Amino acid sequence: MKAVTWQGRRDVRVAEVSDPTIKEPNDVVIKVTSTAICGSDLHLYELFGPFLDEGDILGHEAMGIVEEVGADIRHLKPGDRVVIPFNISCGACFMCDRELFAQCETTQVREYGSGAALFGYTKLYGQVPGGQAEYLRVPQAQFGPVKVPHGGPDERFLYLSDVLPTAWQAVEFAEIPEGGSVAILGLGPIGQMCARIAKHRGFRPIGIDLVEDRLEAARRHGVEVVDGAGDVLEAVRDMTDGRGPDSVIDAVGMEAHGSFIGSMAQTVTAHMPDKLAAAVMTRAGLDSLAALHQAVDLVQRGGTISVSGVYGGMADPMPMLRMFDKAVTLRMGQANVKRWIPDLLPLCLDDSDPLGVLDLETHRFPLSQAPLAYDIFQKKDDGAIKIVLDPST
Repeated sequence: MKAVTWQGRRDVRVAEVSDPTIKEPNDVVIKVTSTAICGSDLHLYELFGPFLDEGDILGHEAMGIVEEVGADIRHLKPGDRVVIPFNISCGACFMCDRELFAQCETTQVREYGSGAALFGYTKLYGQVPGGQAEYLRVPQAQFGPVKVPHGGPDERFLYLSDVLPTAWQAVEFAEIPEGGSVAILGLGPIGQMCARIAKHRGFRPIGIDLVEDRLEAARRHGVEVVDGAGDVLEAVRDMTDGRGPDSVIDAVGMEAHGSFIGSMAQTVTAHMPDKLAAAVMTRAGLDSLAALHQAVDLVQRGGTISVSGVYGGMADPMPMLRMFDKAVTLRMGQANVKRWIPDLLPLCLDDSDPLGVLDLETHRFPLSQAPLAYDIFQKKDDGAIKIVLDPST
């Protein structure tokens, strides 16, 4: 089959690889009909080379049609249409019983002290072949796949794999008071959906970004926006009685613009030999913390910061004095995808499209054009917000 493979920093290629097969009785294999590029895939494109091998198959946002099922699978059959959550969870362990599916003890990657295994996401998370491919083997399929009806475009359901549950959890973790305000740093796919979900749930979202196309996409859904190139702190305080928003969501993460030291540390690490770089990243890595520091400055005293953007540093300096003084609550973590499906699936099935899932994709490319798609997404060219790959073309 054809699959998107990592070959080095800023080097992804479509290659012929072996078709996946059933390995365990609780596996299924799906024929992928749509697979998306995530903002966190760009971390692999830029920074996480020390934890990848040449030829690793990328991608953790996929859906498709069941082709084959393992002997223990009773609830799925060939021909079923399914969405695959990005975290691989058993549904029955100590952590899964507490709906902490991103911490599943059955698939935890203990070698690196990591949580549940993820599709297409480095040795840190199990080095499981990803979904940017024609076919995908799905472990723990007795629990993971989300069955959806046939009919309608894939984009109605595809984002249940990651974007929607990540955004829903970010809003949930933000603990916004009834009728309260939330500033959202970064209006990429997650930030867009955070804003739309917050508005749908009766909150007041304020979206912040540097890219006009992304500001305009938020405006289309009734979100107030602030241009990140200006004085964001003053602008947002002016909109919130001088106090700042009740909550802030950091939907940017470790590659934020504006942190010279963090950006230089990332650049230097990216050019180290892999063994040395891996040691540095797991013990003394630094992130670009501009967005998180801005969140601390923005949030109202006594407010909550919810972090959905990915961070990877182990020695990040945080403004503890300011955070303590402001009585800030900080919540974060990988999305517990299946926890939020009961809230989200009815909204995806609603013909009125209340979350605007059909107005998120900006580009759809054949799988063969994945290198171009990654380049456009990384550079934010051509109004790129969400890029979907089609393995059938």
